[in-house]
Parts: sequence; structure tokens; C-alpha cells
Amino acid sequence: MAIFQARTWLSRSFSTLSSHPLRVCVVGSGPAGFYTAEKMLKAHQEAEVDIIDRLPTPFGLVRSGVAPDHPETKIVINQFSRVARHDRCSFFGNVTLGSSVSLLELRELYHVVVLAYGAESDRELGIPGEDLVGIHSAREFVWWYNGHPDCKNLDLDLKNTDTAVILGQGNVALDVARILLRPATELATTDIASHALAALEESSIRKVYLVGRRGPVQAACTAKELREVLGIKDLCIHLQEADLPKTPKDEEEIKNNRIQRRVYELLSKAATTGPSHPRSGQRELHFVFFRKPDRFLESDERRGHVSGVHFEKTVLKDVGDGKRIAVGTGQFEDLECGMVLKSIGYKSVPVDGLPFDHQKGVVPNIRGRVLHDTSGDATLLEEGLYVCGWLKRGPTGIIATNLYCAEETVVSISEDLNLLASKASLPKPGREGLLHLLDNRKVKFMQFSAWEKIDSTETRLGSLKNKPRDKLTTWEDLLKVARE
Repeated sequence: MAIFQARTWLSRSFSTLSSHPLRVCVVGSGPAGFYTAEKMLKAHQEAEVDIIDRLPTPFGLVRSGVAPDHPETKIVINQFSRVARHDRCSFFGNVTLGSSVSLLELRELYHVVVLAYGAESDRELGIPGEDLVGIHSAREFVWWYNGHPDCKNLDLDLKNTDTAVILGQGNVALDVARILLRPATELATTDIASHALAALEESSIRKVYLVGRRGPVQAACTAKELREVLGIKDLCIHLQEADLPKTPKDEEEIKNNRIQRRVYELLSKAATTGPSHPRSGQRELHFVFFRKPDRFLESDERRGHVSGVHFEKTVLKDVGDGKRIAVGTGQFEDLECGMVLKSIGYKSVPVDGLPFDHQKGVVPNIRGRVLHDTSGDATLLEEGLYVCGWLKRGPTGIIATNLYCAEETVVSISEDLNLLASKASLPKPGREGLLHLLDNRKVKFMQFSAWEKIDSTETRLGSLKNKPRDKLTTWEDLLKVARE
């Protein structure tokens, strides 16, 4: 791997030294990828930016992660579409890093490669029974209801149980709970996948438990998401009032955190204002605190299927620097359920030739510059290789967080181009080289115009059902429409 030593900045810019285009490749077409492309096009008038993605559809988690009942969050697609249509930008869908083209090949084709492909795997608990039928990651469930082609055929059984347990209390966990509990008639006018809507219409789920290791003060969701789930029509909310009293350290923790304070206030109000018992058939949402899963329980009647979760009660323990973690007390209890959704975090996946910190689940970097290894030595950098988004900082933040993340990475690229101007001024094949390589390998990539065909078809089909769009949810259908 190419390594260069610590810098002394030069004042010359790429454009003053070169008559060749600056060839930039962004891997991943989610918010991090599009914000990076947009800022590179603006900062460098000589830049040509190619965005590649393994899916034929762009926009990443804006399409496959944002909940269908949050259409306002998806408006950013309009901004990203303008970037994709820029005369110095090209989109290459259905191109997979690793199999269609290697990272080493991209680095040879382009002056700058920015990896922004996010996190497409899941953290695991590593406890007994995790492979039982009926246990899924929240990511899989979200991809299922959002029509991601990898999860259309997810084996979800919503008919044979009335109880689901969600492990985690962050915004994704609340999204999942809301989709399970919200009346299907309200979801019918969103862009939820048709197969998911049909399954939810016949769902037997009536009780959902949101379980967290820590207390209500530490709940990881935002007030907006919590307010939304608490406001679901005809929903009975359960909280144990014994979980609500705050310790002096809790008071200190929320004193300087407005979001945590507001979340706690909303939970406290919900505990004291709602009915104590549900009516017959009424849907229920239970917030459970100070519990960590110890193992999953197998059903006696349905071998290989989950029937519950064995939880250990927890308390918060000081570990220094003002931090507290949940530790087990040795007291246990069981919670019966027929489905478990683990919302404990997404995980990025490394590719060949990429330094990767497996413990943190990120690419080692300094302000987006990829480090040669995980030692943290800032003098050993991978020349021309950068990261942005979840691959850079971990799976945290909202869509707008990627805007600031991209700004930082693009500033690092611009600084490095000054230093590497003489090297970067050498011509690189860029787009033409990628086209030649993909053609030789018979990779049938999709341009942005192919996505526009998919978009047009989905919106037309949606108009027939009073929906903003009716998503194509199989690889076969997506590729067929894209090639028409």
C-alpha cells in the first residue's frame, strides 16, 4: 500500500499544476457519499466525480432506512438528484466493490477514492440461542418494510405470536416499534413496501417490549421519535414507576443534556397519565429498563423457534471519567415472546486492501484520511484514500451529521491535493478506465437515467394505490425496469 509521511502544506493547487481532470471516485450513494460528491464538485472545478453503489438504486439509507411515515426526511433526495445530474458527476449502480472492481483497481484509476458505503451488517450479542428462528436484526426488519431487495423474503412470522421484544431503545428501535404498532390503514398511504403492508395488515402482534440495559435517563432515542411513538392512536403505554426515580448522578447527567432531559420528562409523563390496564385487544407498548439479555429461550412446542428472552437485571456502575455502565446483579427474569428484533447497532464490513479496526467497526482515519493501520500513527497515511460517514465515525448521528462529516473529509482531500499536486497532476483513467474495466467483466452497471426509469415506474404504480410510490423490491424487477 502506498504510504506518505507527515506533511508540510504547499500553496500550489491541483488546478494550477495540471490540465488534466481530478478523478474522484466515491463508493456508496447514501447521504455521506452524495454530500462528499457535492462538496468535491463545488470545491474543485476540475474534478470529475463518479459515484458507485452495489444497488441499482441510489440514496442508501434515505431510501432503505428512513421510515415510510417520515416522508419529510426523504426530501433530501431532490438535492442528491441534482448532484447526480451534474455534468461532472456520474452514477454507477449495480457495481460492487470487491467483486465488480477491487479497491486496488479504483486507486489505480482515480486520484482520490472516498469510501462511504456505510454499515450493512449487524453487531451480535454473542449469547446462547441467538440463531433461533424468530430472532432478527432491526436492520433486516427495516430493510424488509422499506423494500430493500436483499430482504424482501425475510422469514418474518407476524401471525403466530402476539408479543415482540425489541432489544435497544434508540431511534431505530422506536421506528421498528412504531411500524409494528401503528394501524396499517395509516401506513397504507406511505411508501412502505407492499409485501410488508400486507403482512402488517394480518399481524397478530399486540404487545411490543422496548428493553434497555440502562435507565430512562440514559434512553438513547430523541424526543421527537419518542413523542411520535407515544402518540400512536389507541395505544396503551406501560412503564414501571419504580424505574423512574433519578439518582444524584442521573440528575447531574441530564442537567447539561437537553435531549436526555426532554426524553426523561416524556417518559415520566407517559408513566403517570395513561391507563394502567389495556382494554381487550388494545395494542400495548412496554418500556423496560435495567435489563440485559442473558440468553434466548427455545420453544417446547416449536423446536428451533424462540419463545422468550432470559434477562438479567442491571444497575449502573461508575467506571471513571463520569461514565457509567450497566452491570448484572445476578437476578434474572423471563419475558415470553415469539419474535425478537435486535436494535443494538449496525456494523461496517471491510474489503480487501482496506485497513480496518474490527474492535471499533470503522476504518482507522484522521479527519477522513485513511491510516495505514490501527496504531494511530498520523504519519502513516494511505495516499489518495479517504472515508466518510459511518465507515469513518461509526453508525451514529442523523442524515445531516453526514454533511459535516463530508465537509471535514473534503477539507482533508483539498489540503492533501496541495501537497500531492505534482503526483496528482499525472493523468489517471478515471471514468473511462472504469467503463473499460466493467465492460471487460461484463458488469451491467446502471446509470442515473436507469434509476429515473425505476423512479418513474414506482411513482406511477404508487399513484394507482394512493401512495407516493410502490417500490420495486426484487433485484429482477429493478434490473428489468432499469434496462427498458
